Amino acid sequence: MSGFSFKEIHVCKQTGARVGEFTTPHGVIKTPVFMPVGTQATVKTLAPYELEMLGAQIILSNTYHLYMRPGEETVRHFGGLHTFMDWHKPILTDSGGFQVFSLARLNKITDDGVEFNSHIDGSRHVFTPEKSIDIQNALGADIIMAFDECSAAGCDKAYAARALDRTLNWLERCKKRHTNAKQMLFPIIQGNMFEDLRLRAARETIPFAECGVAIGGLSVGESKSVMYKMLDVLRPEYPVNMPRYLMGVGSPDCLAEGVLRGIDMFDCVLPTRTARNGLAFTHGGKLTVRNAVYKEDASPLDPECDCYTCTHFSRGYLRHLVNTGEVLGARLISYHNLYYLTRLMEKIRAAILKDEYGDFIAEMRERREYTDNVKPTDI
Repeated sequence: MSGFSFKEIHVCKQTGARVGEFTTPHGVIKTPVFMPVGTQATVKTLAPYELEMLGAQIILSNTYHLYMRPGEETVRHFGGLHTFMDWHKPILTDSGGFQVFSLARLNKITDDGVEFNSHIDGSRHVFTPEKSIDIQNALGADIIMAFDECSAAGCDKAYAARALDRTLNWLERCKKRHTNAKQMLFPIIQGNMFEDLRLRAARETIPFAECGVAIGGLSVGESKSVMYKMLDVLRPEYPVNMPRYLMGVGSPDCLAEGVLRGIDMFDCVLPTRTARNGLAFTHGGKLTVRNAVYKEDASPLDPECDCYTCTHFSRGYLRHLVNTGEVLGARLISYHNLYYLTRLMEKIRAAILKDEYGDFIAEMRERREYTDNVKPTDI
């Protein structure tokens, strides 16, 4: 694929976590990286220039939602997502598979694809691996994802194995359909919560990867300890010369623990979704600003943060905005949460480069910069 490469810059002597550079046609991404989610060609409540201001390197958009509205051909008419949404750094699109299985009113899964009814108007649609690739080609993202079946947490092993077989079959068809040298196709490792299926998935999926591989089917309702166990199982299987992307994970603790287990890329709607409900990430842990205790609190959202929100507004004002339904509250807390995660990844990269990531994550755990009661799920 033209214009793509990955270089491992440094491996932490304490932990084995790494810093890298992922080159794409729309710029170089420093890893580990968190990717804000712009589901419908917009990161909710924030403008592209604000994402640039807070340091976002790459954003994600959703194939299913853009297929539904406005339609991939409309996006193609405008020259693809980069010009359509005025974002000129890298973009990643998911395959639409997670939404087809979790959001749409599902009718039928076959080896050929998935038949479902739209969550918007009930109209009938079919997604196949080829259809997913065609839509993503029209959207024009730098990184596109293979169409896969994300089996639900808690399903039995027999079903998980059938879903994995289907995912591997669909991967072959995605690879055959994918011919655009300006887009990099990431295959997805599935296998549910079964170690042997995860190992089999890795060994049969990675040969399809050219410059990137994703880990799917985690952060779907299982405990964090189970997710970490699956990542520990997979870590020895990863190739060195390409980025590893853990899908749908975005709480501070999961980012830190994921990097510790060899992950380079993350995405999640969590920082903006929780912001709309008044929940902020802070250096002291999660803070729900709508609570009455903050009514007359003149202190900043996070005293250790230097973002626009924290240097201009009080907790009391933010509480007022959230509790009166003013959209500015969602905007300001969304900006802060994404700024916080972007700076967290910068600090992680710096600690790795200094061979101090073990010390860094130990201090982070001690400071309780975790959101244990927030599930890092995607839409």
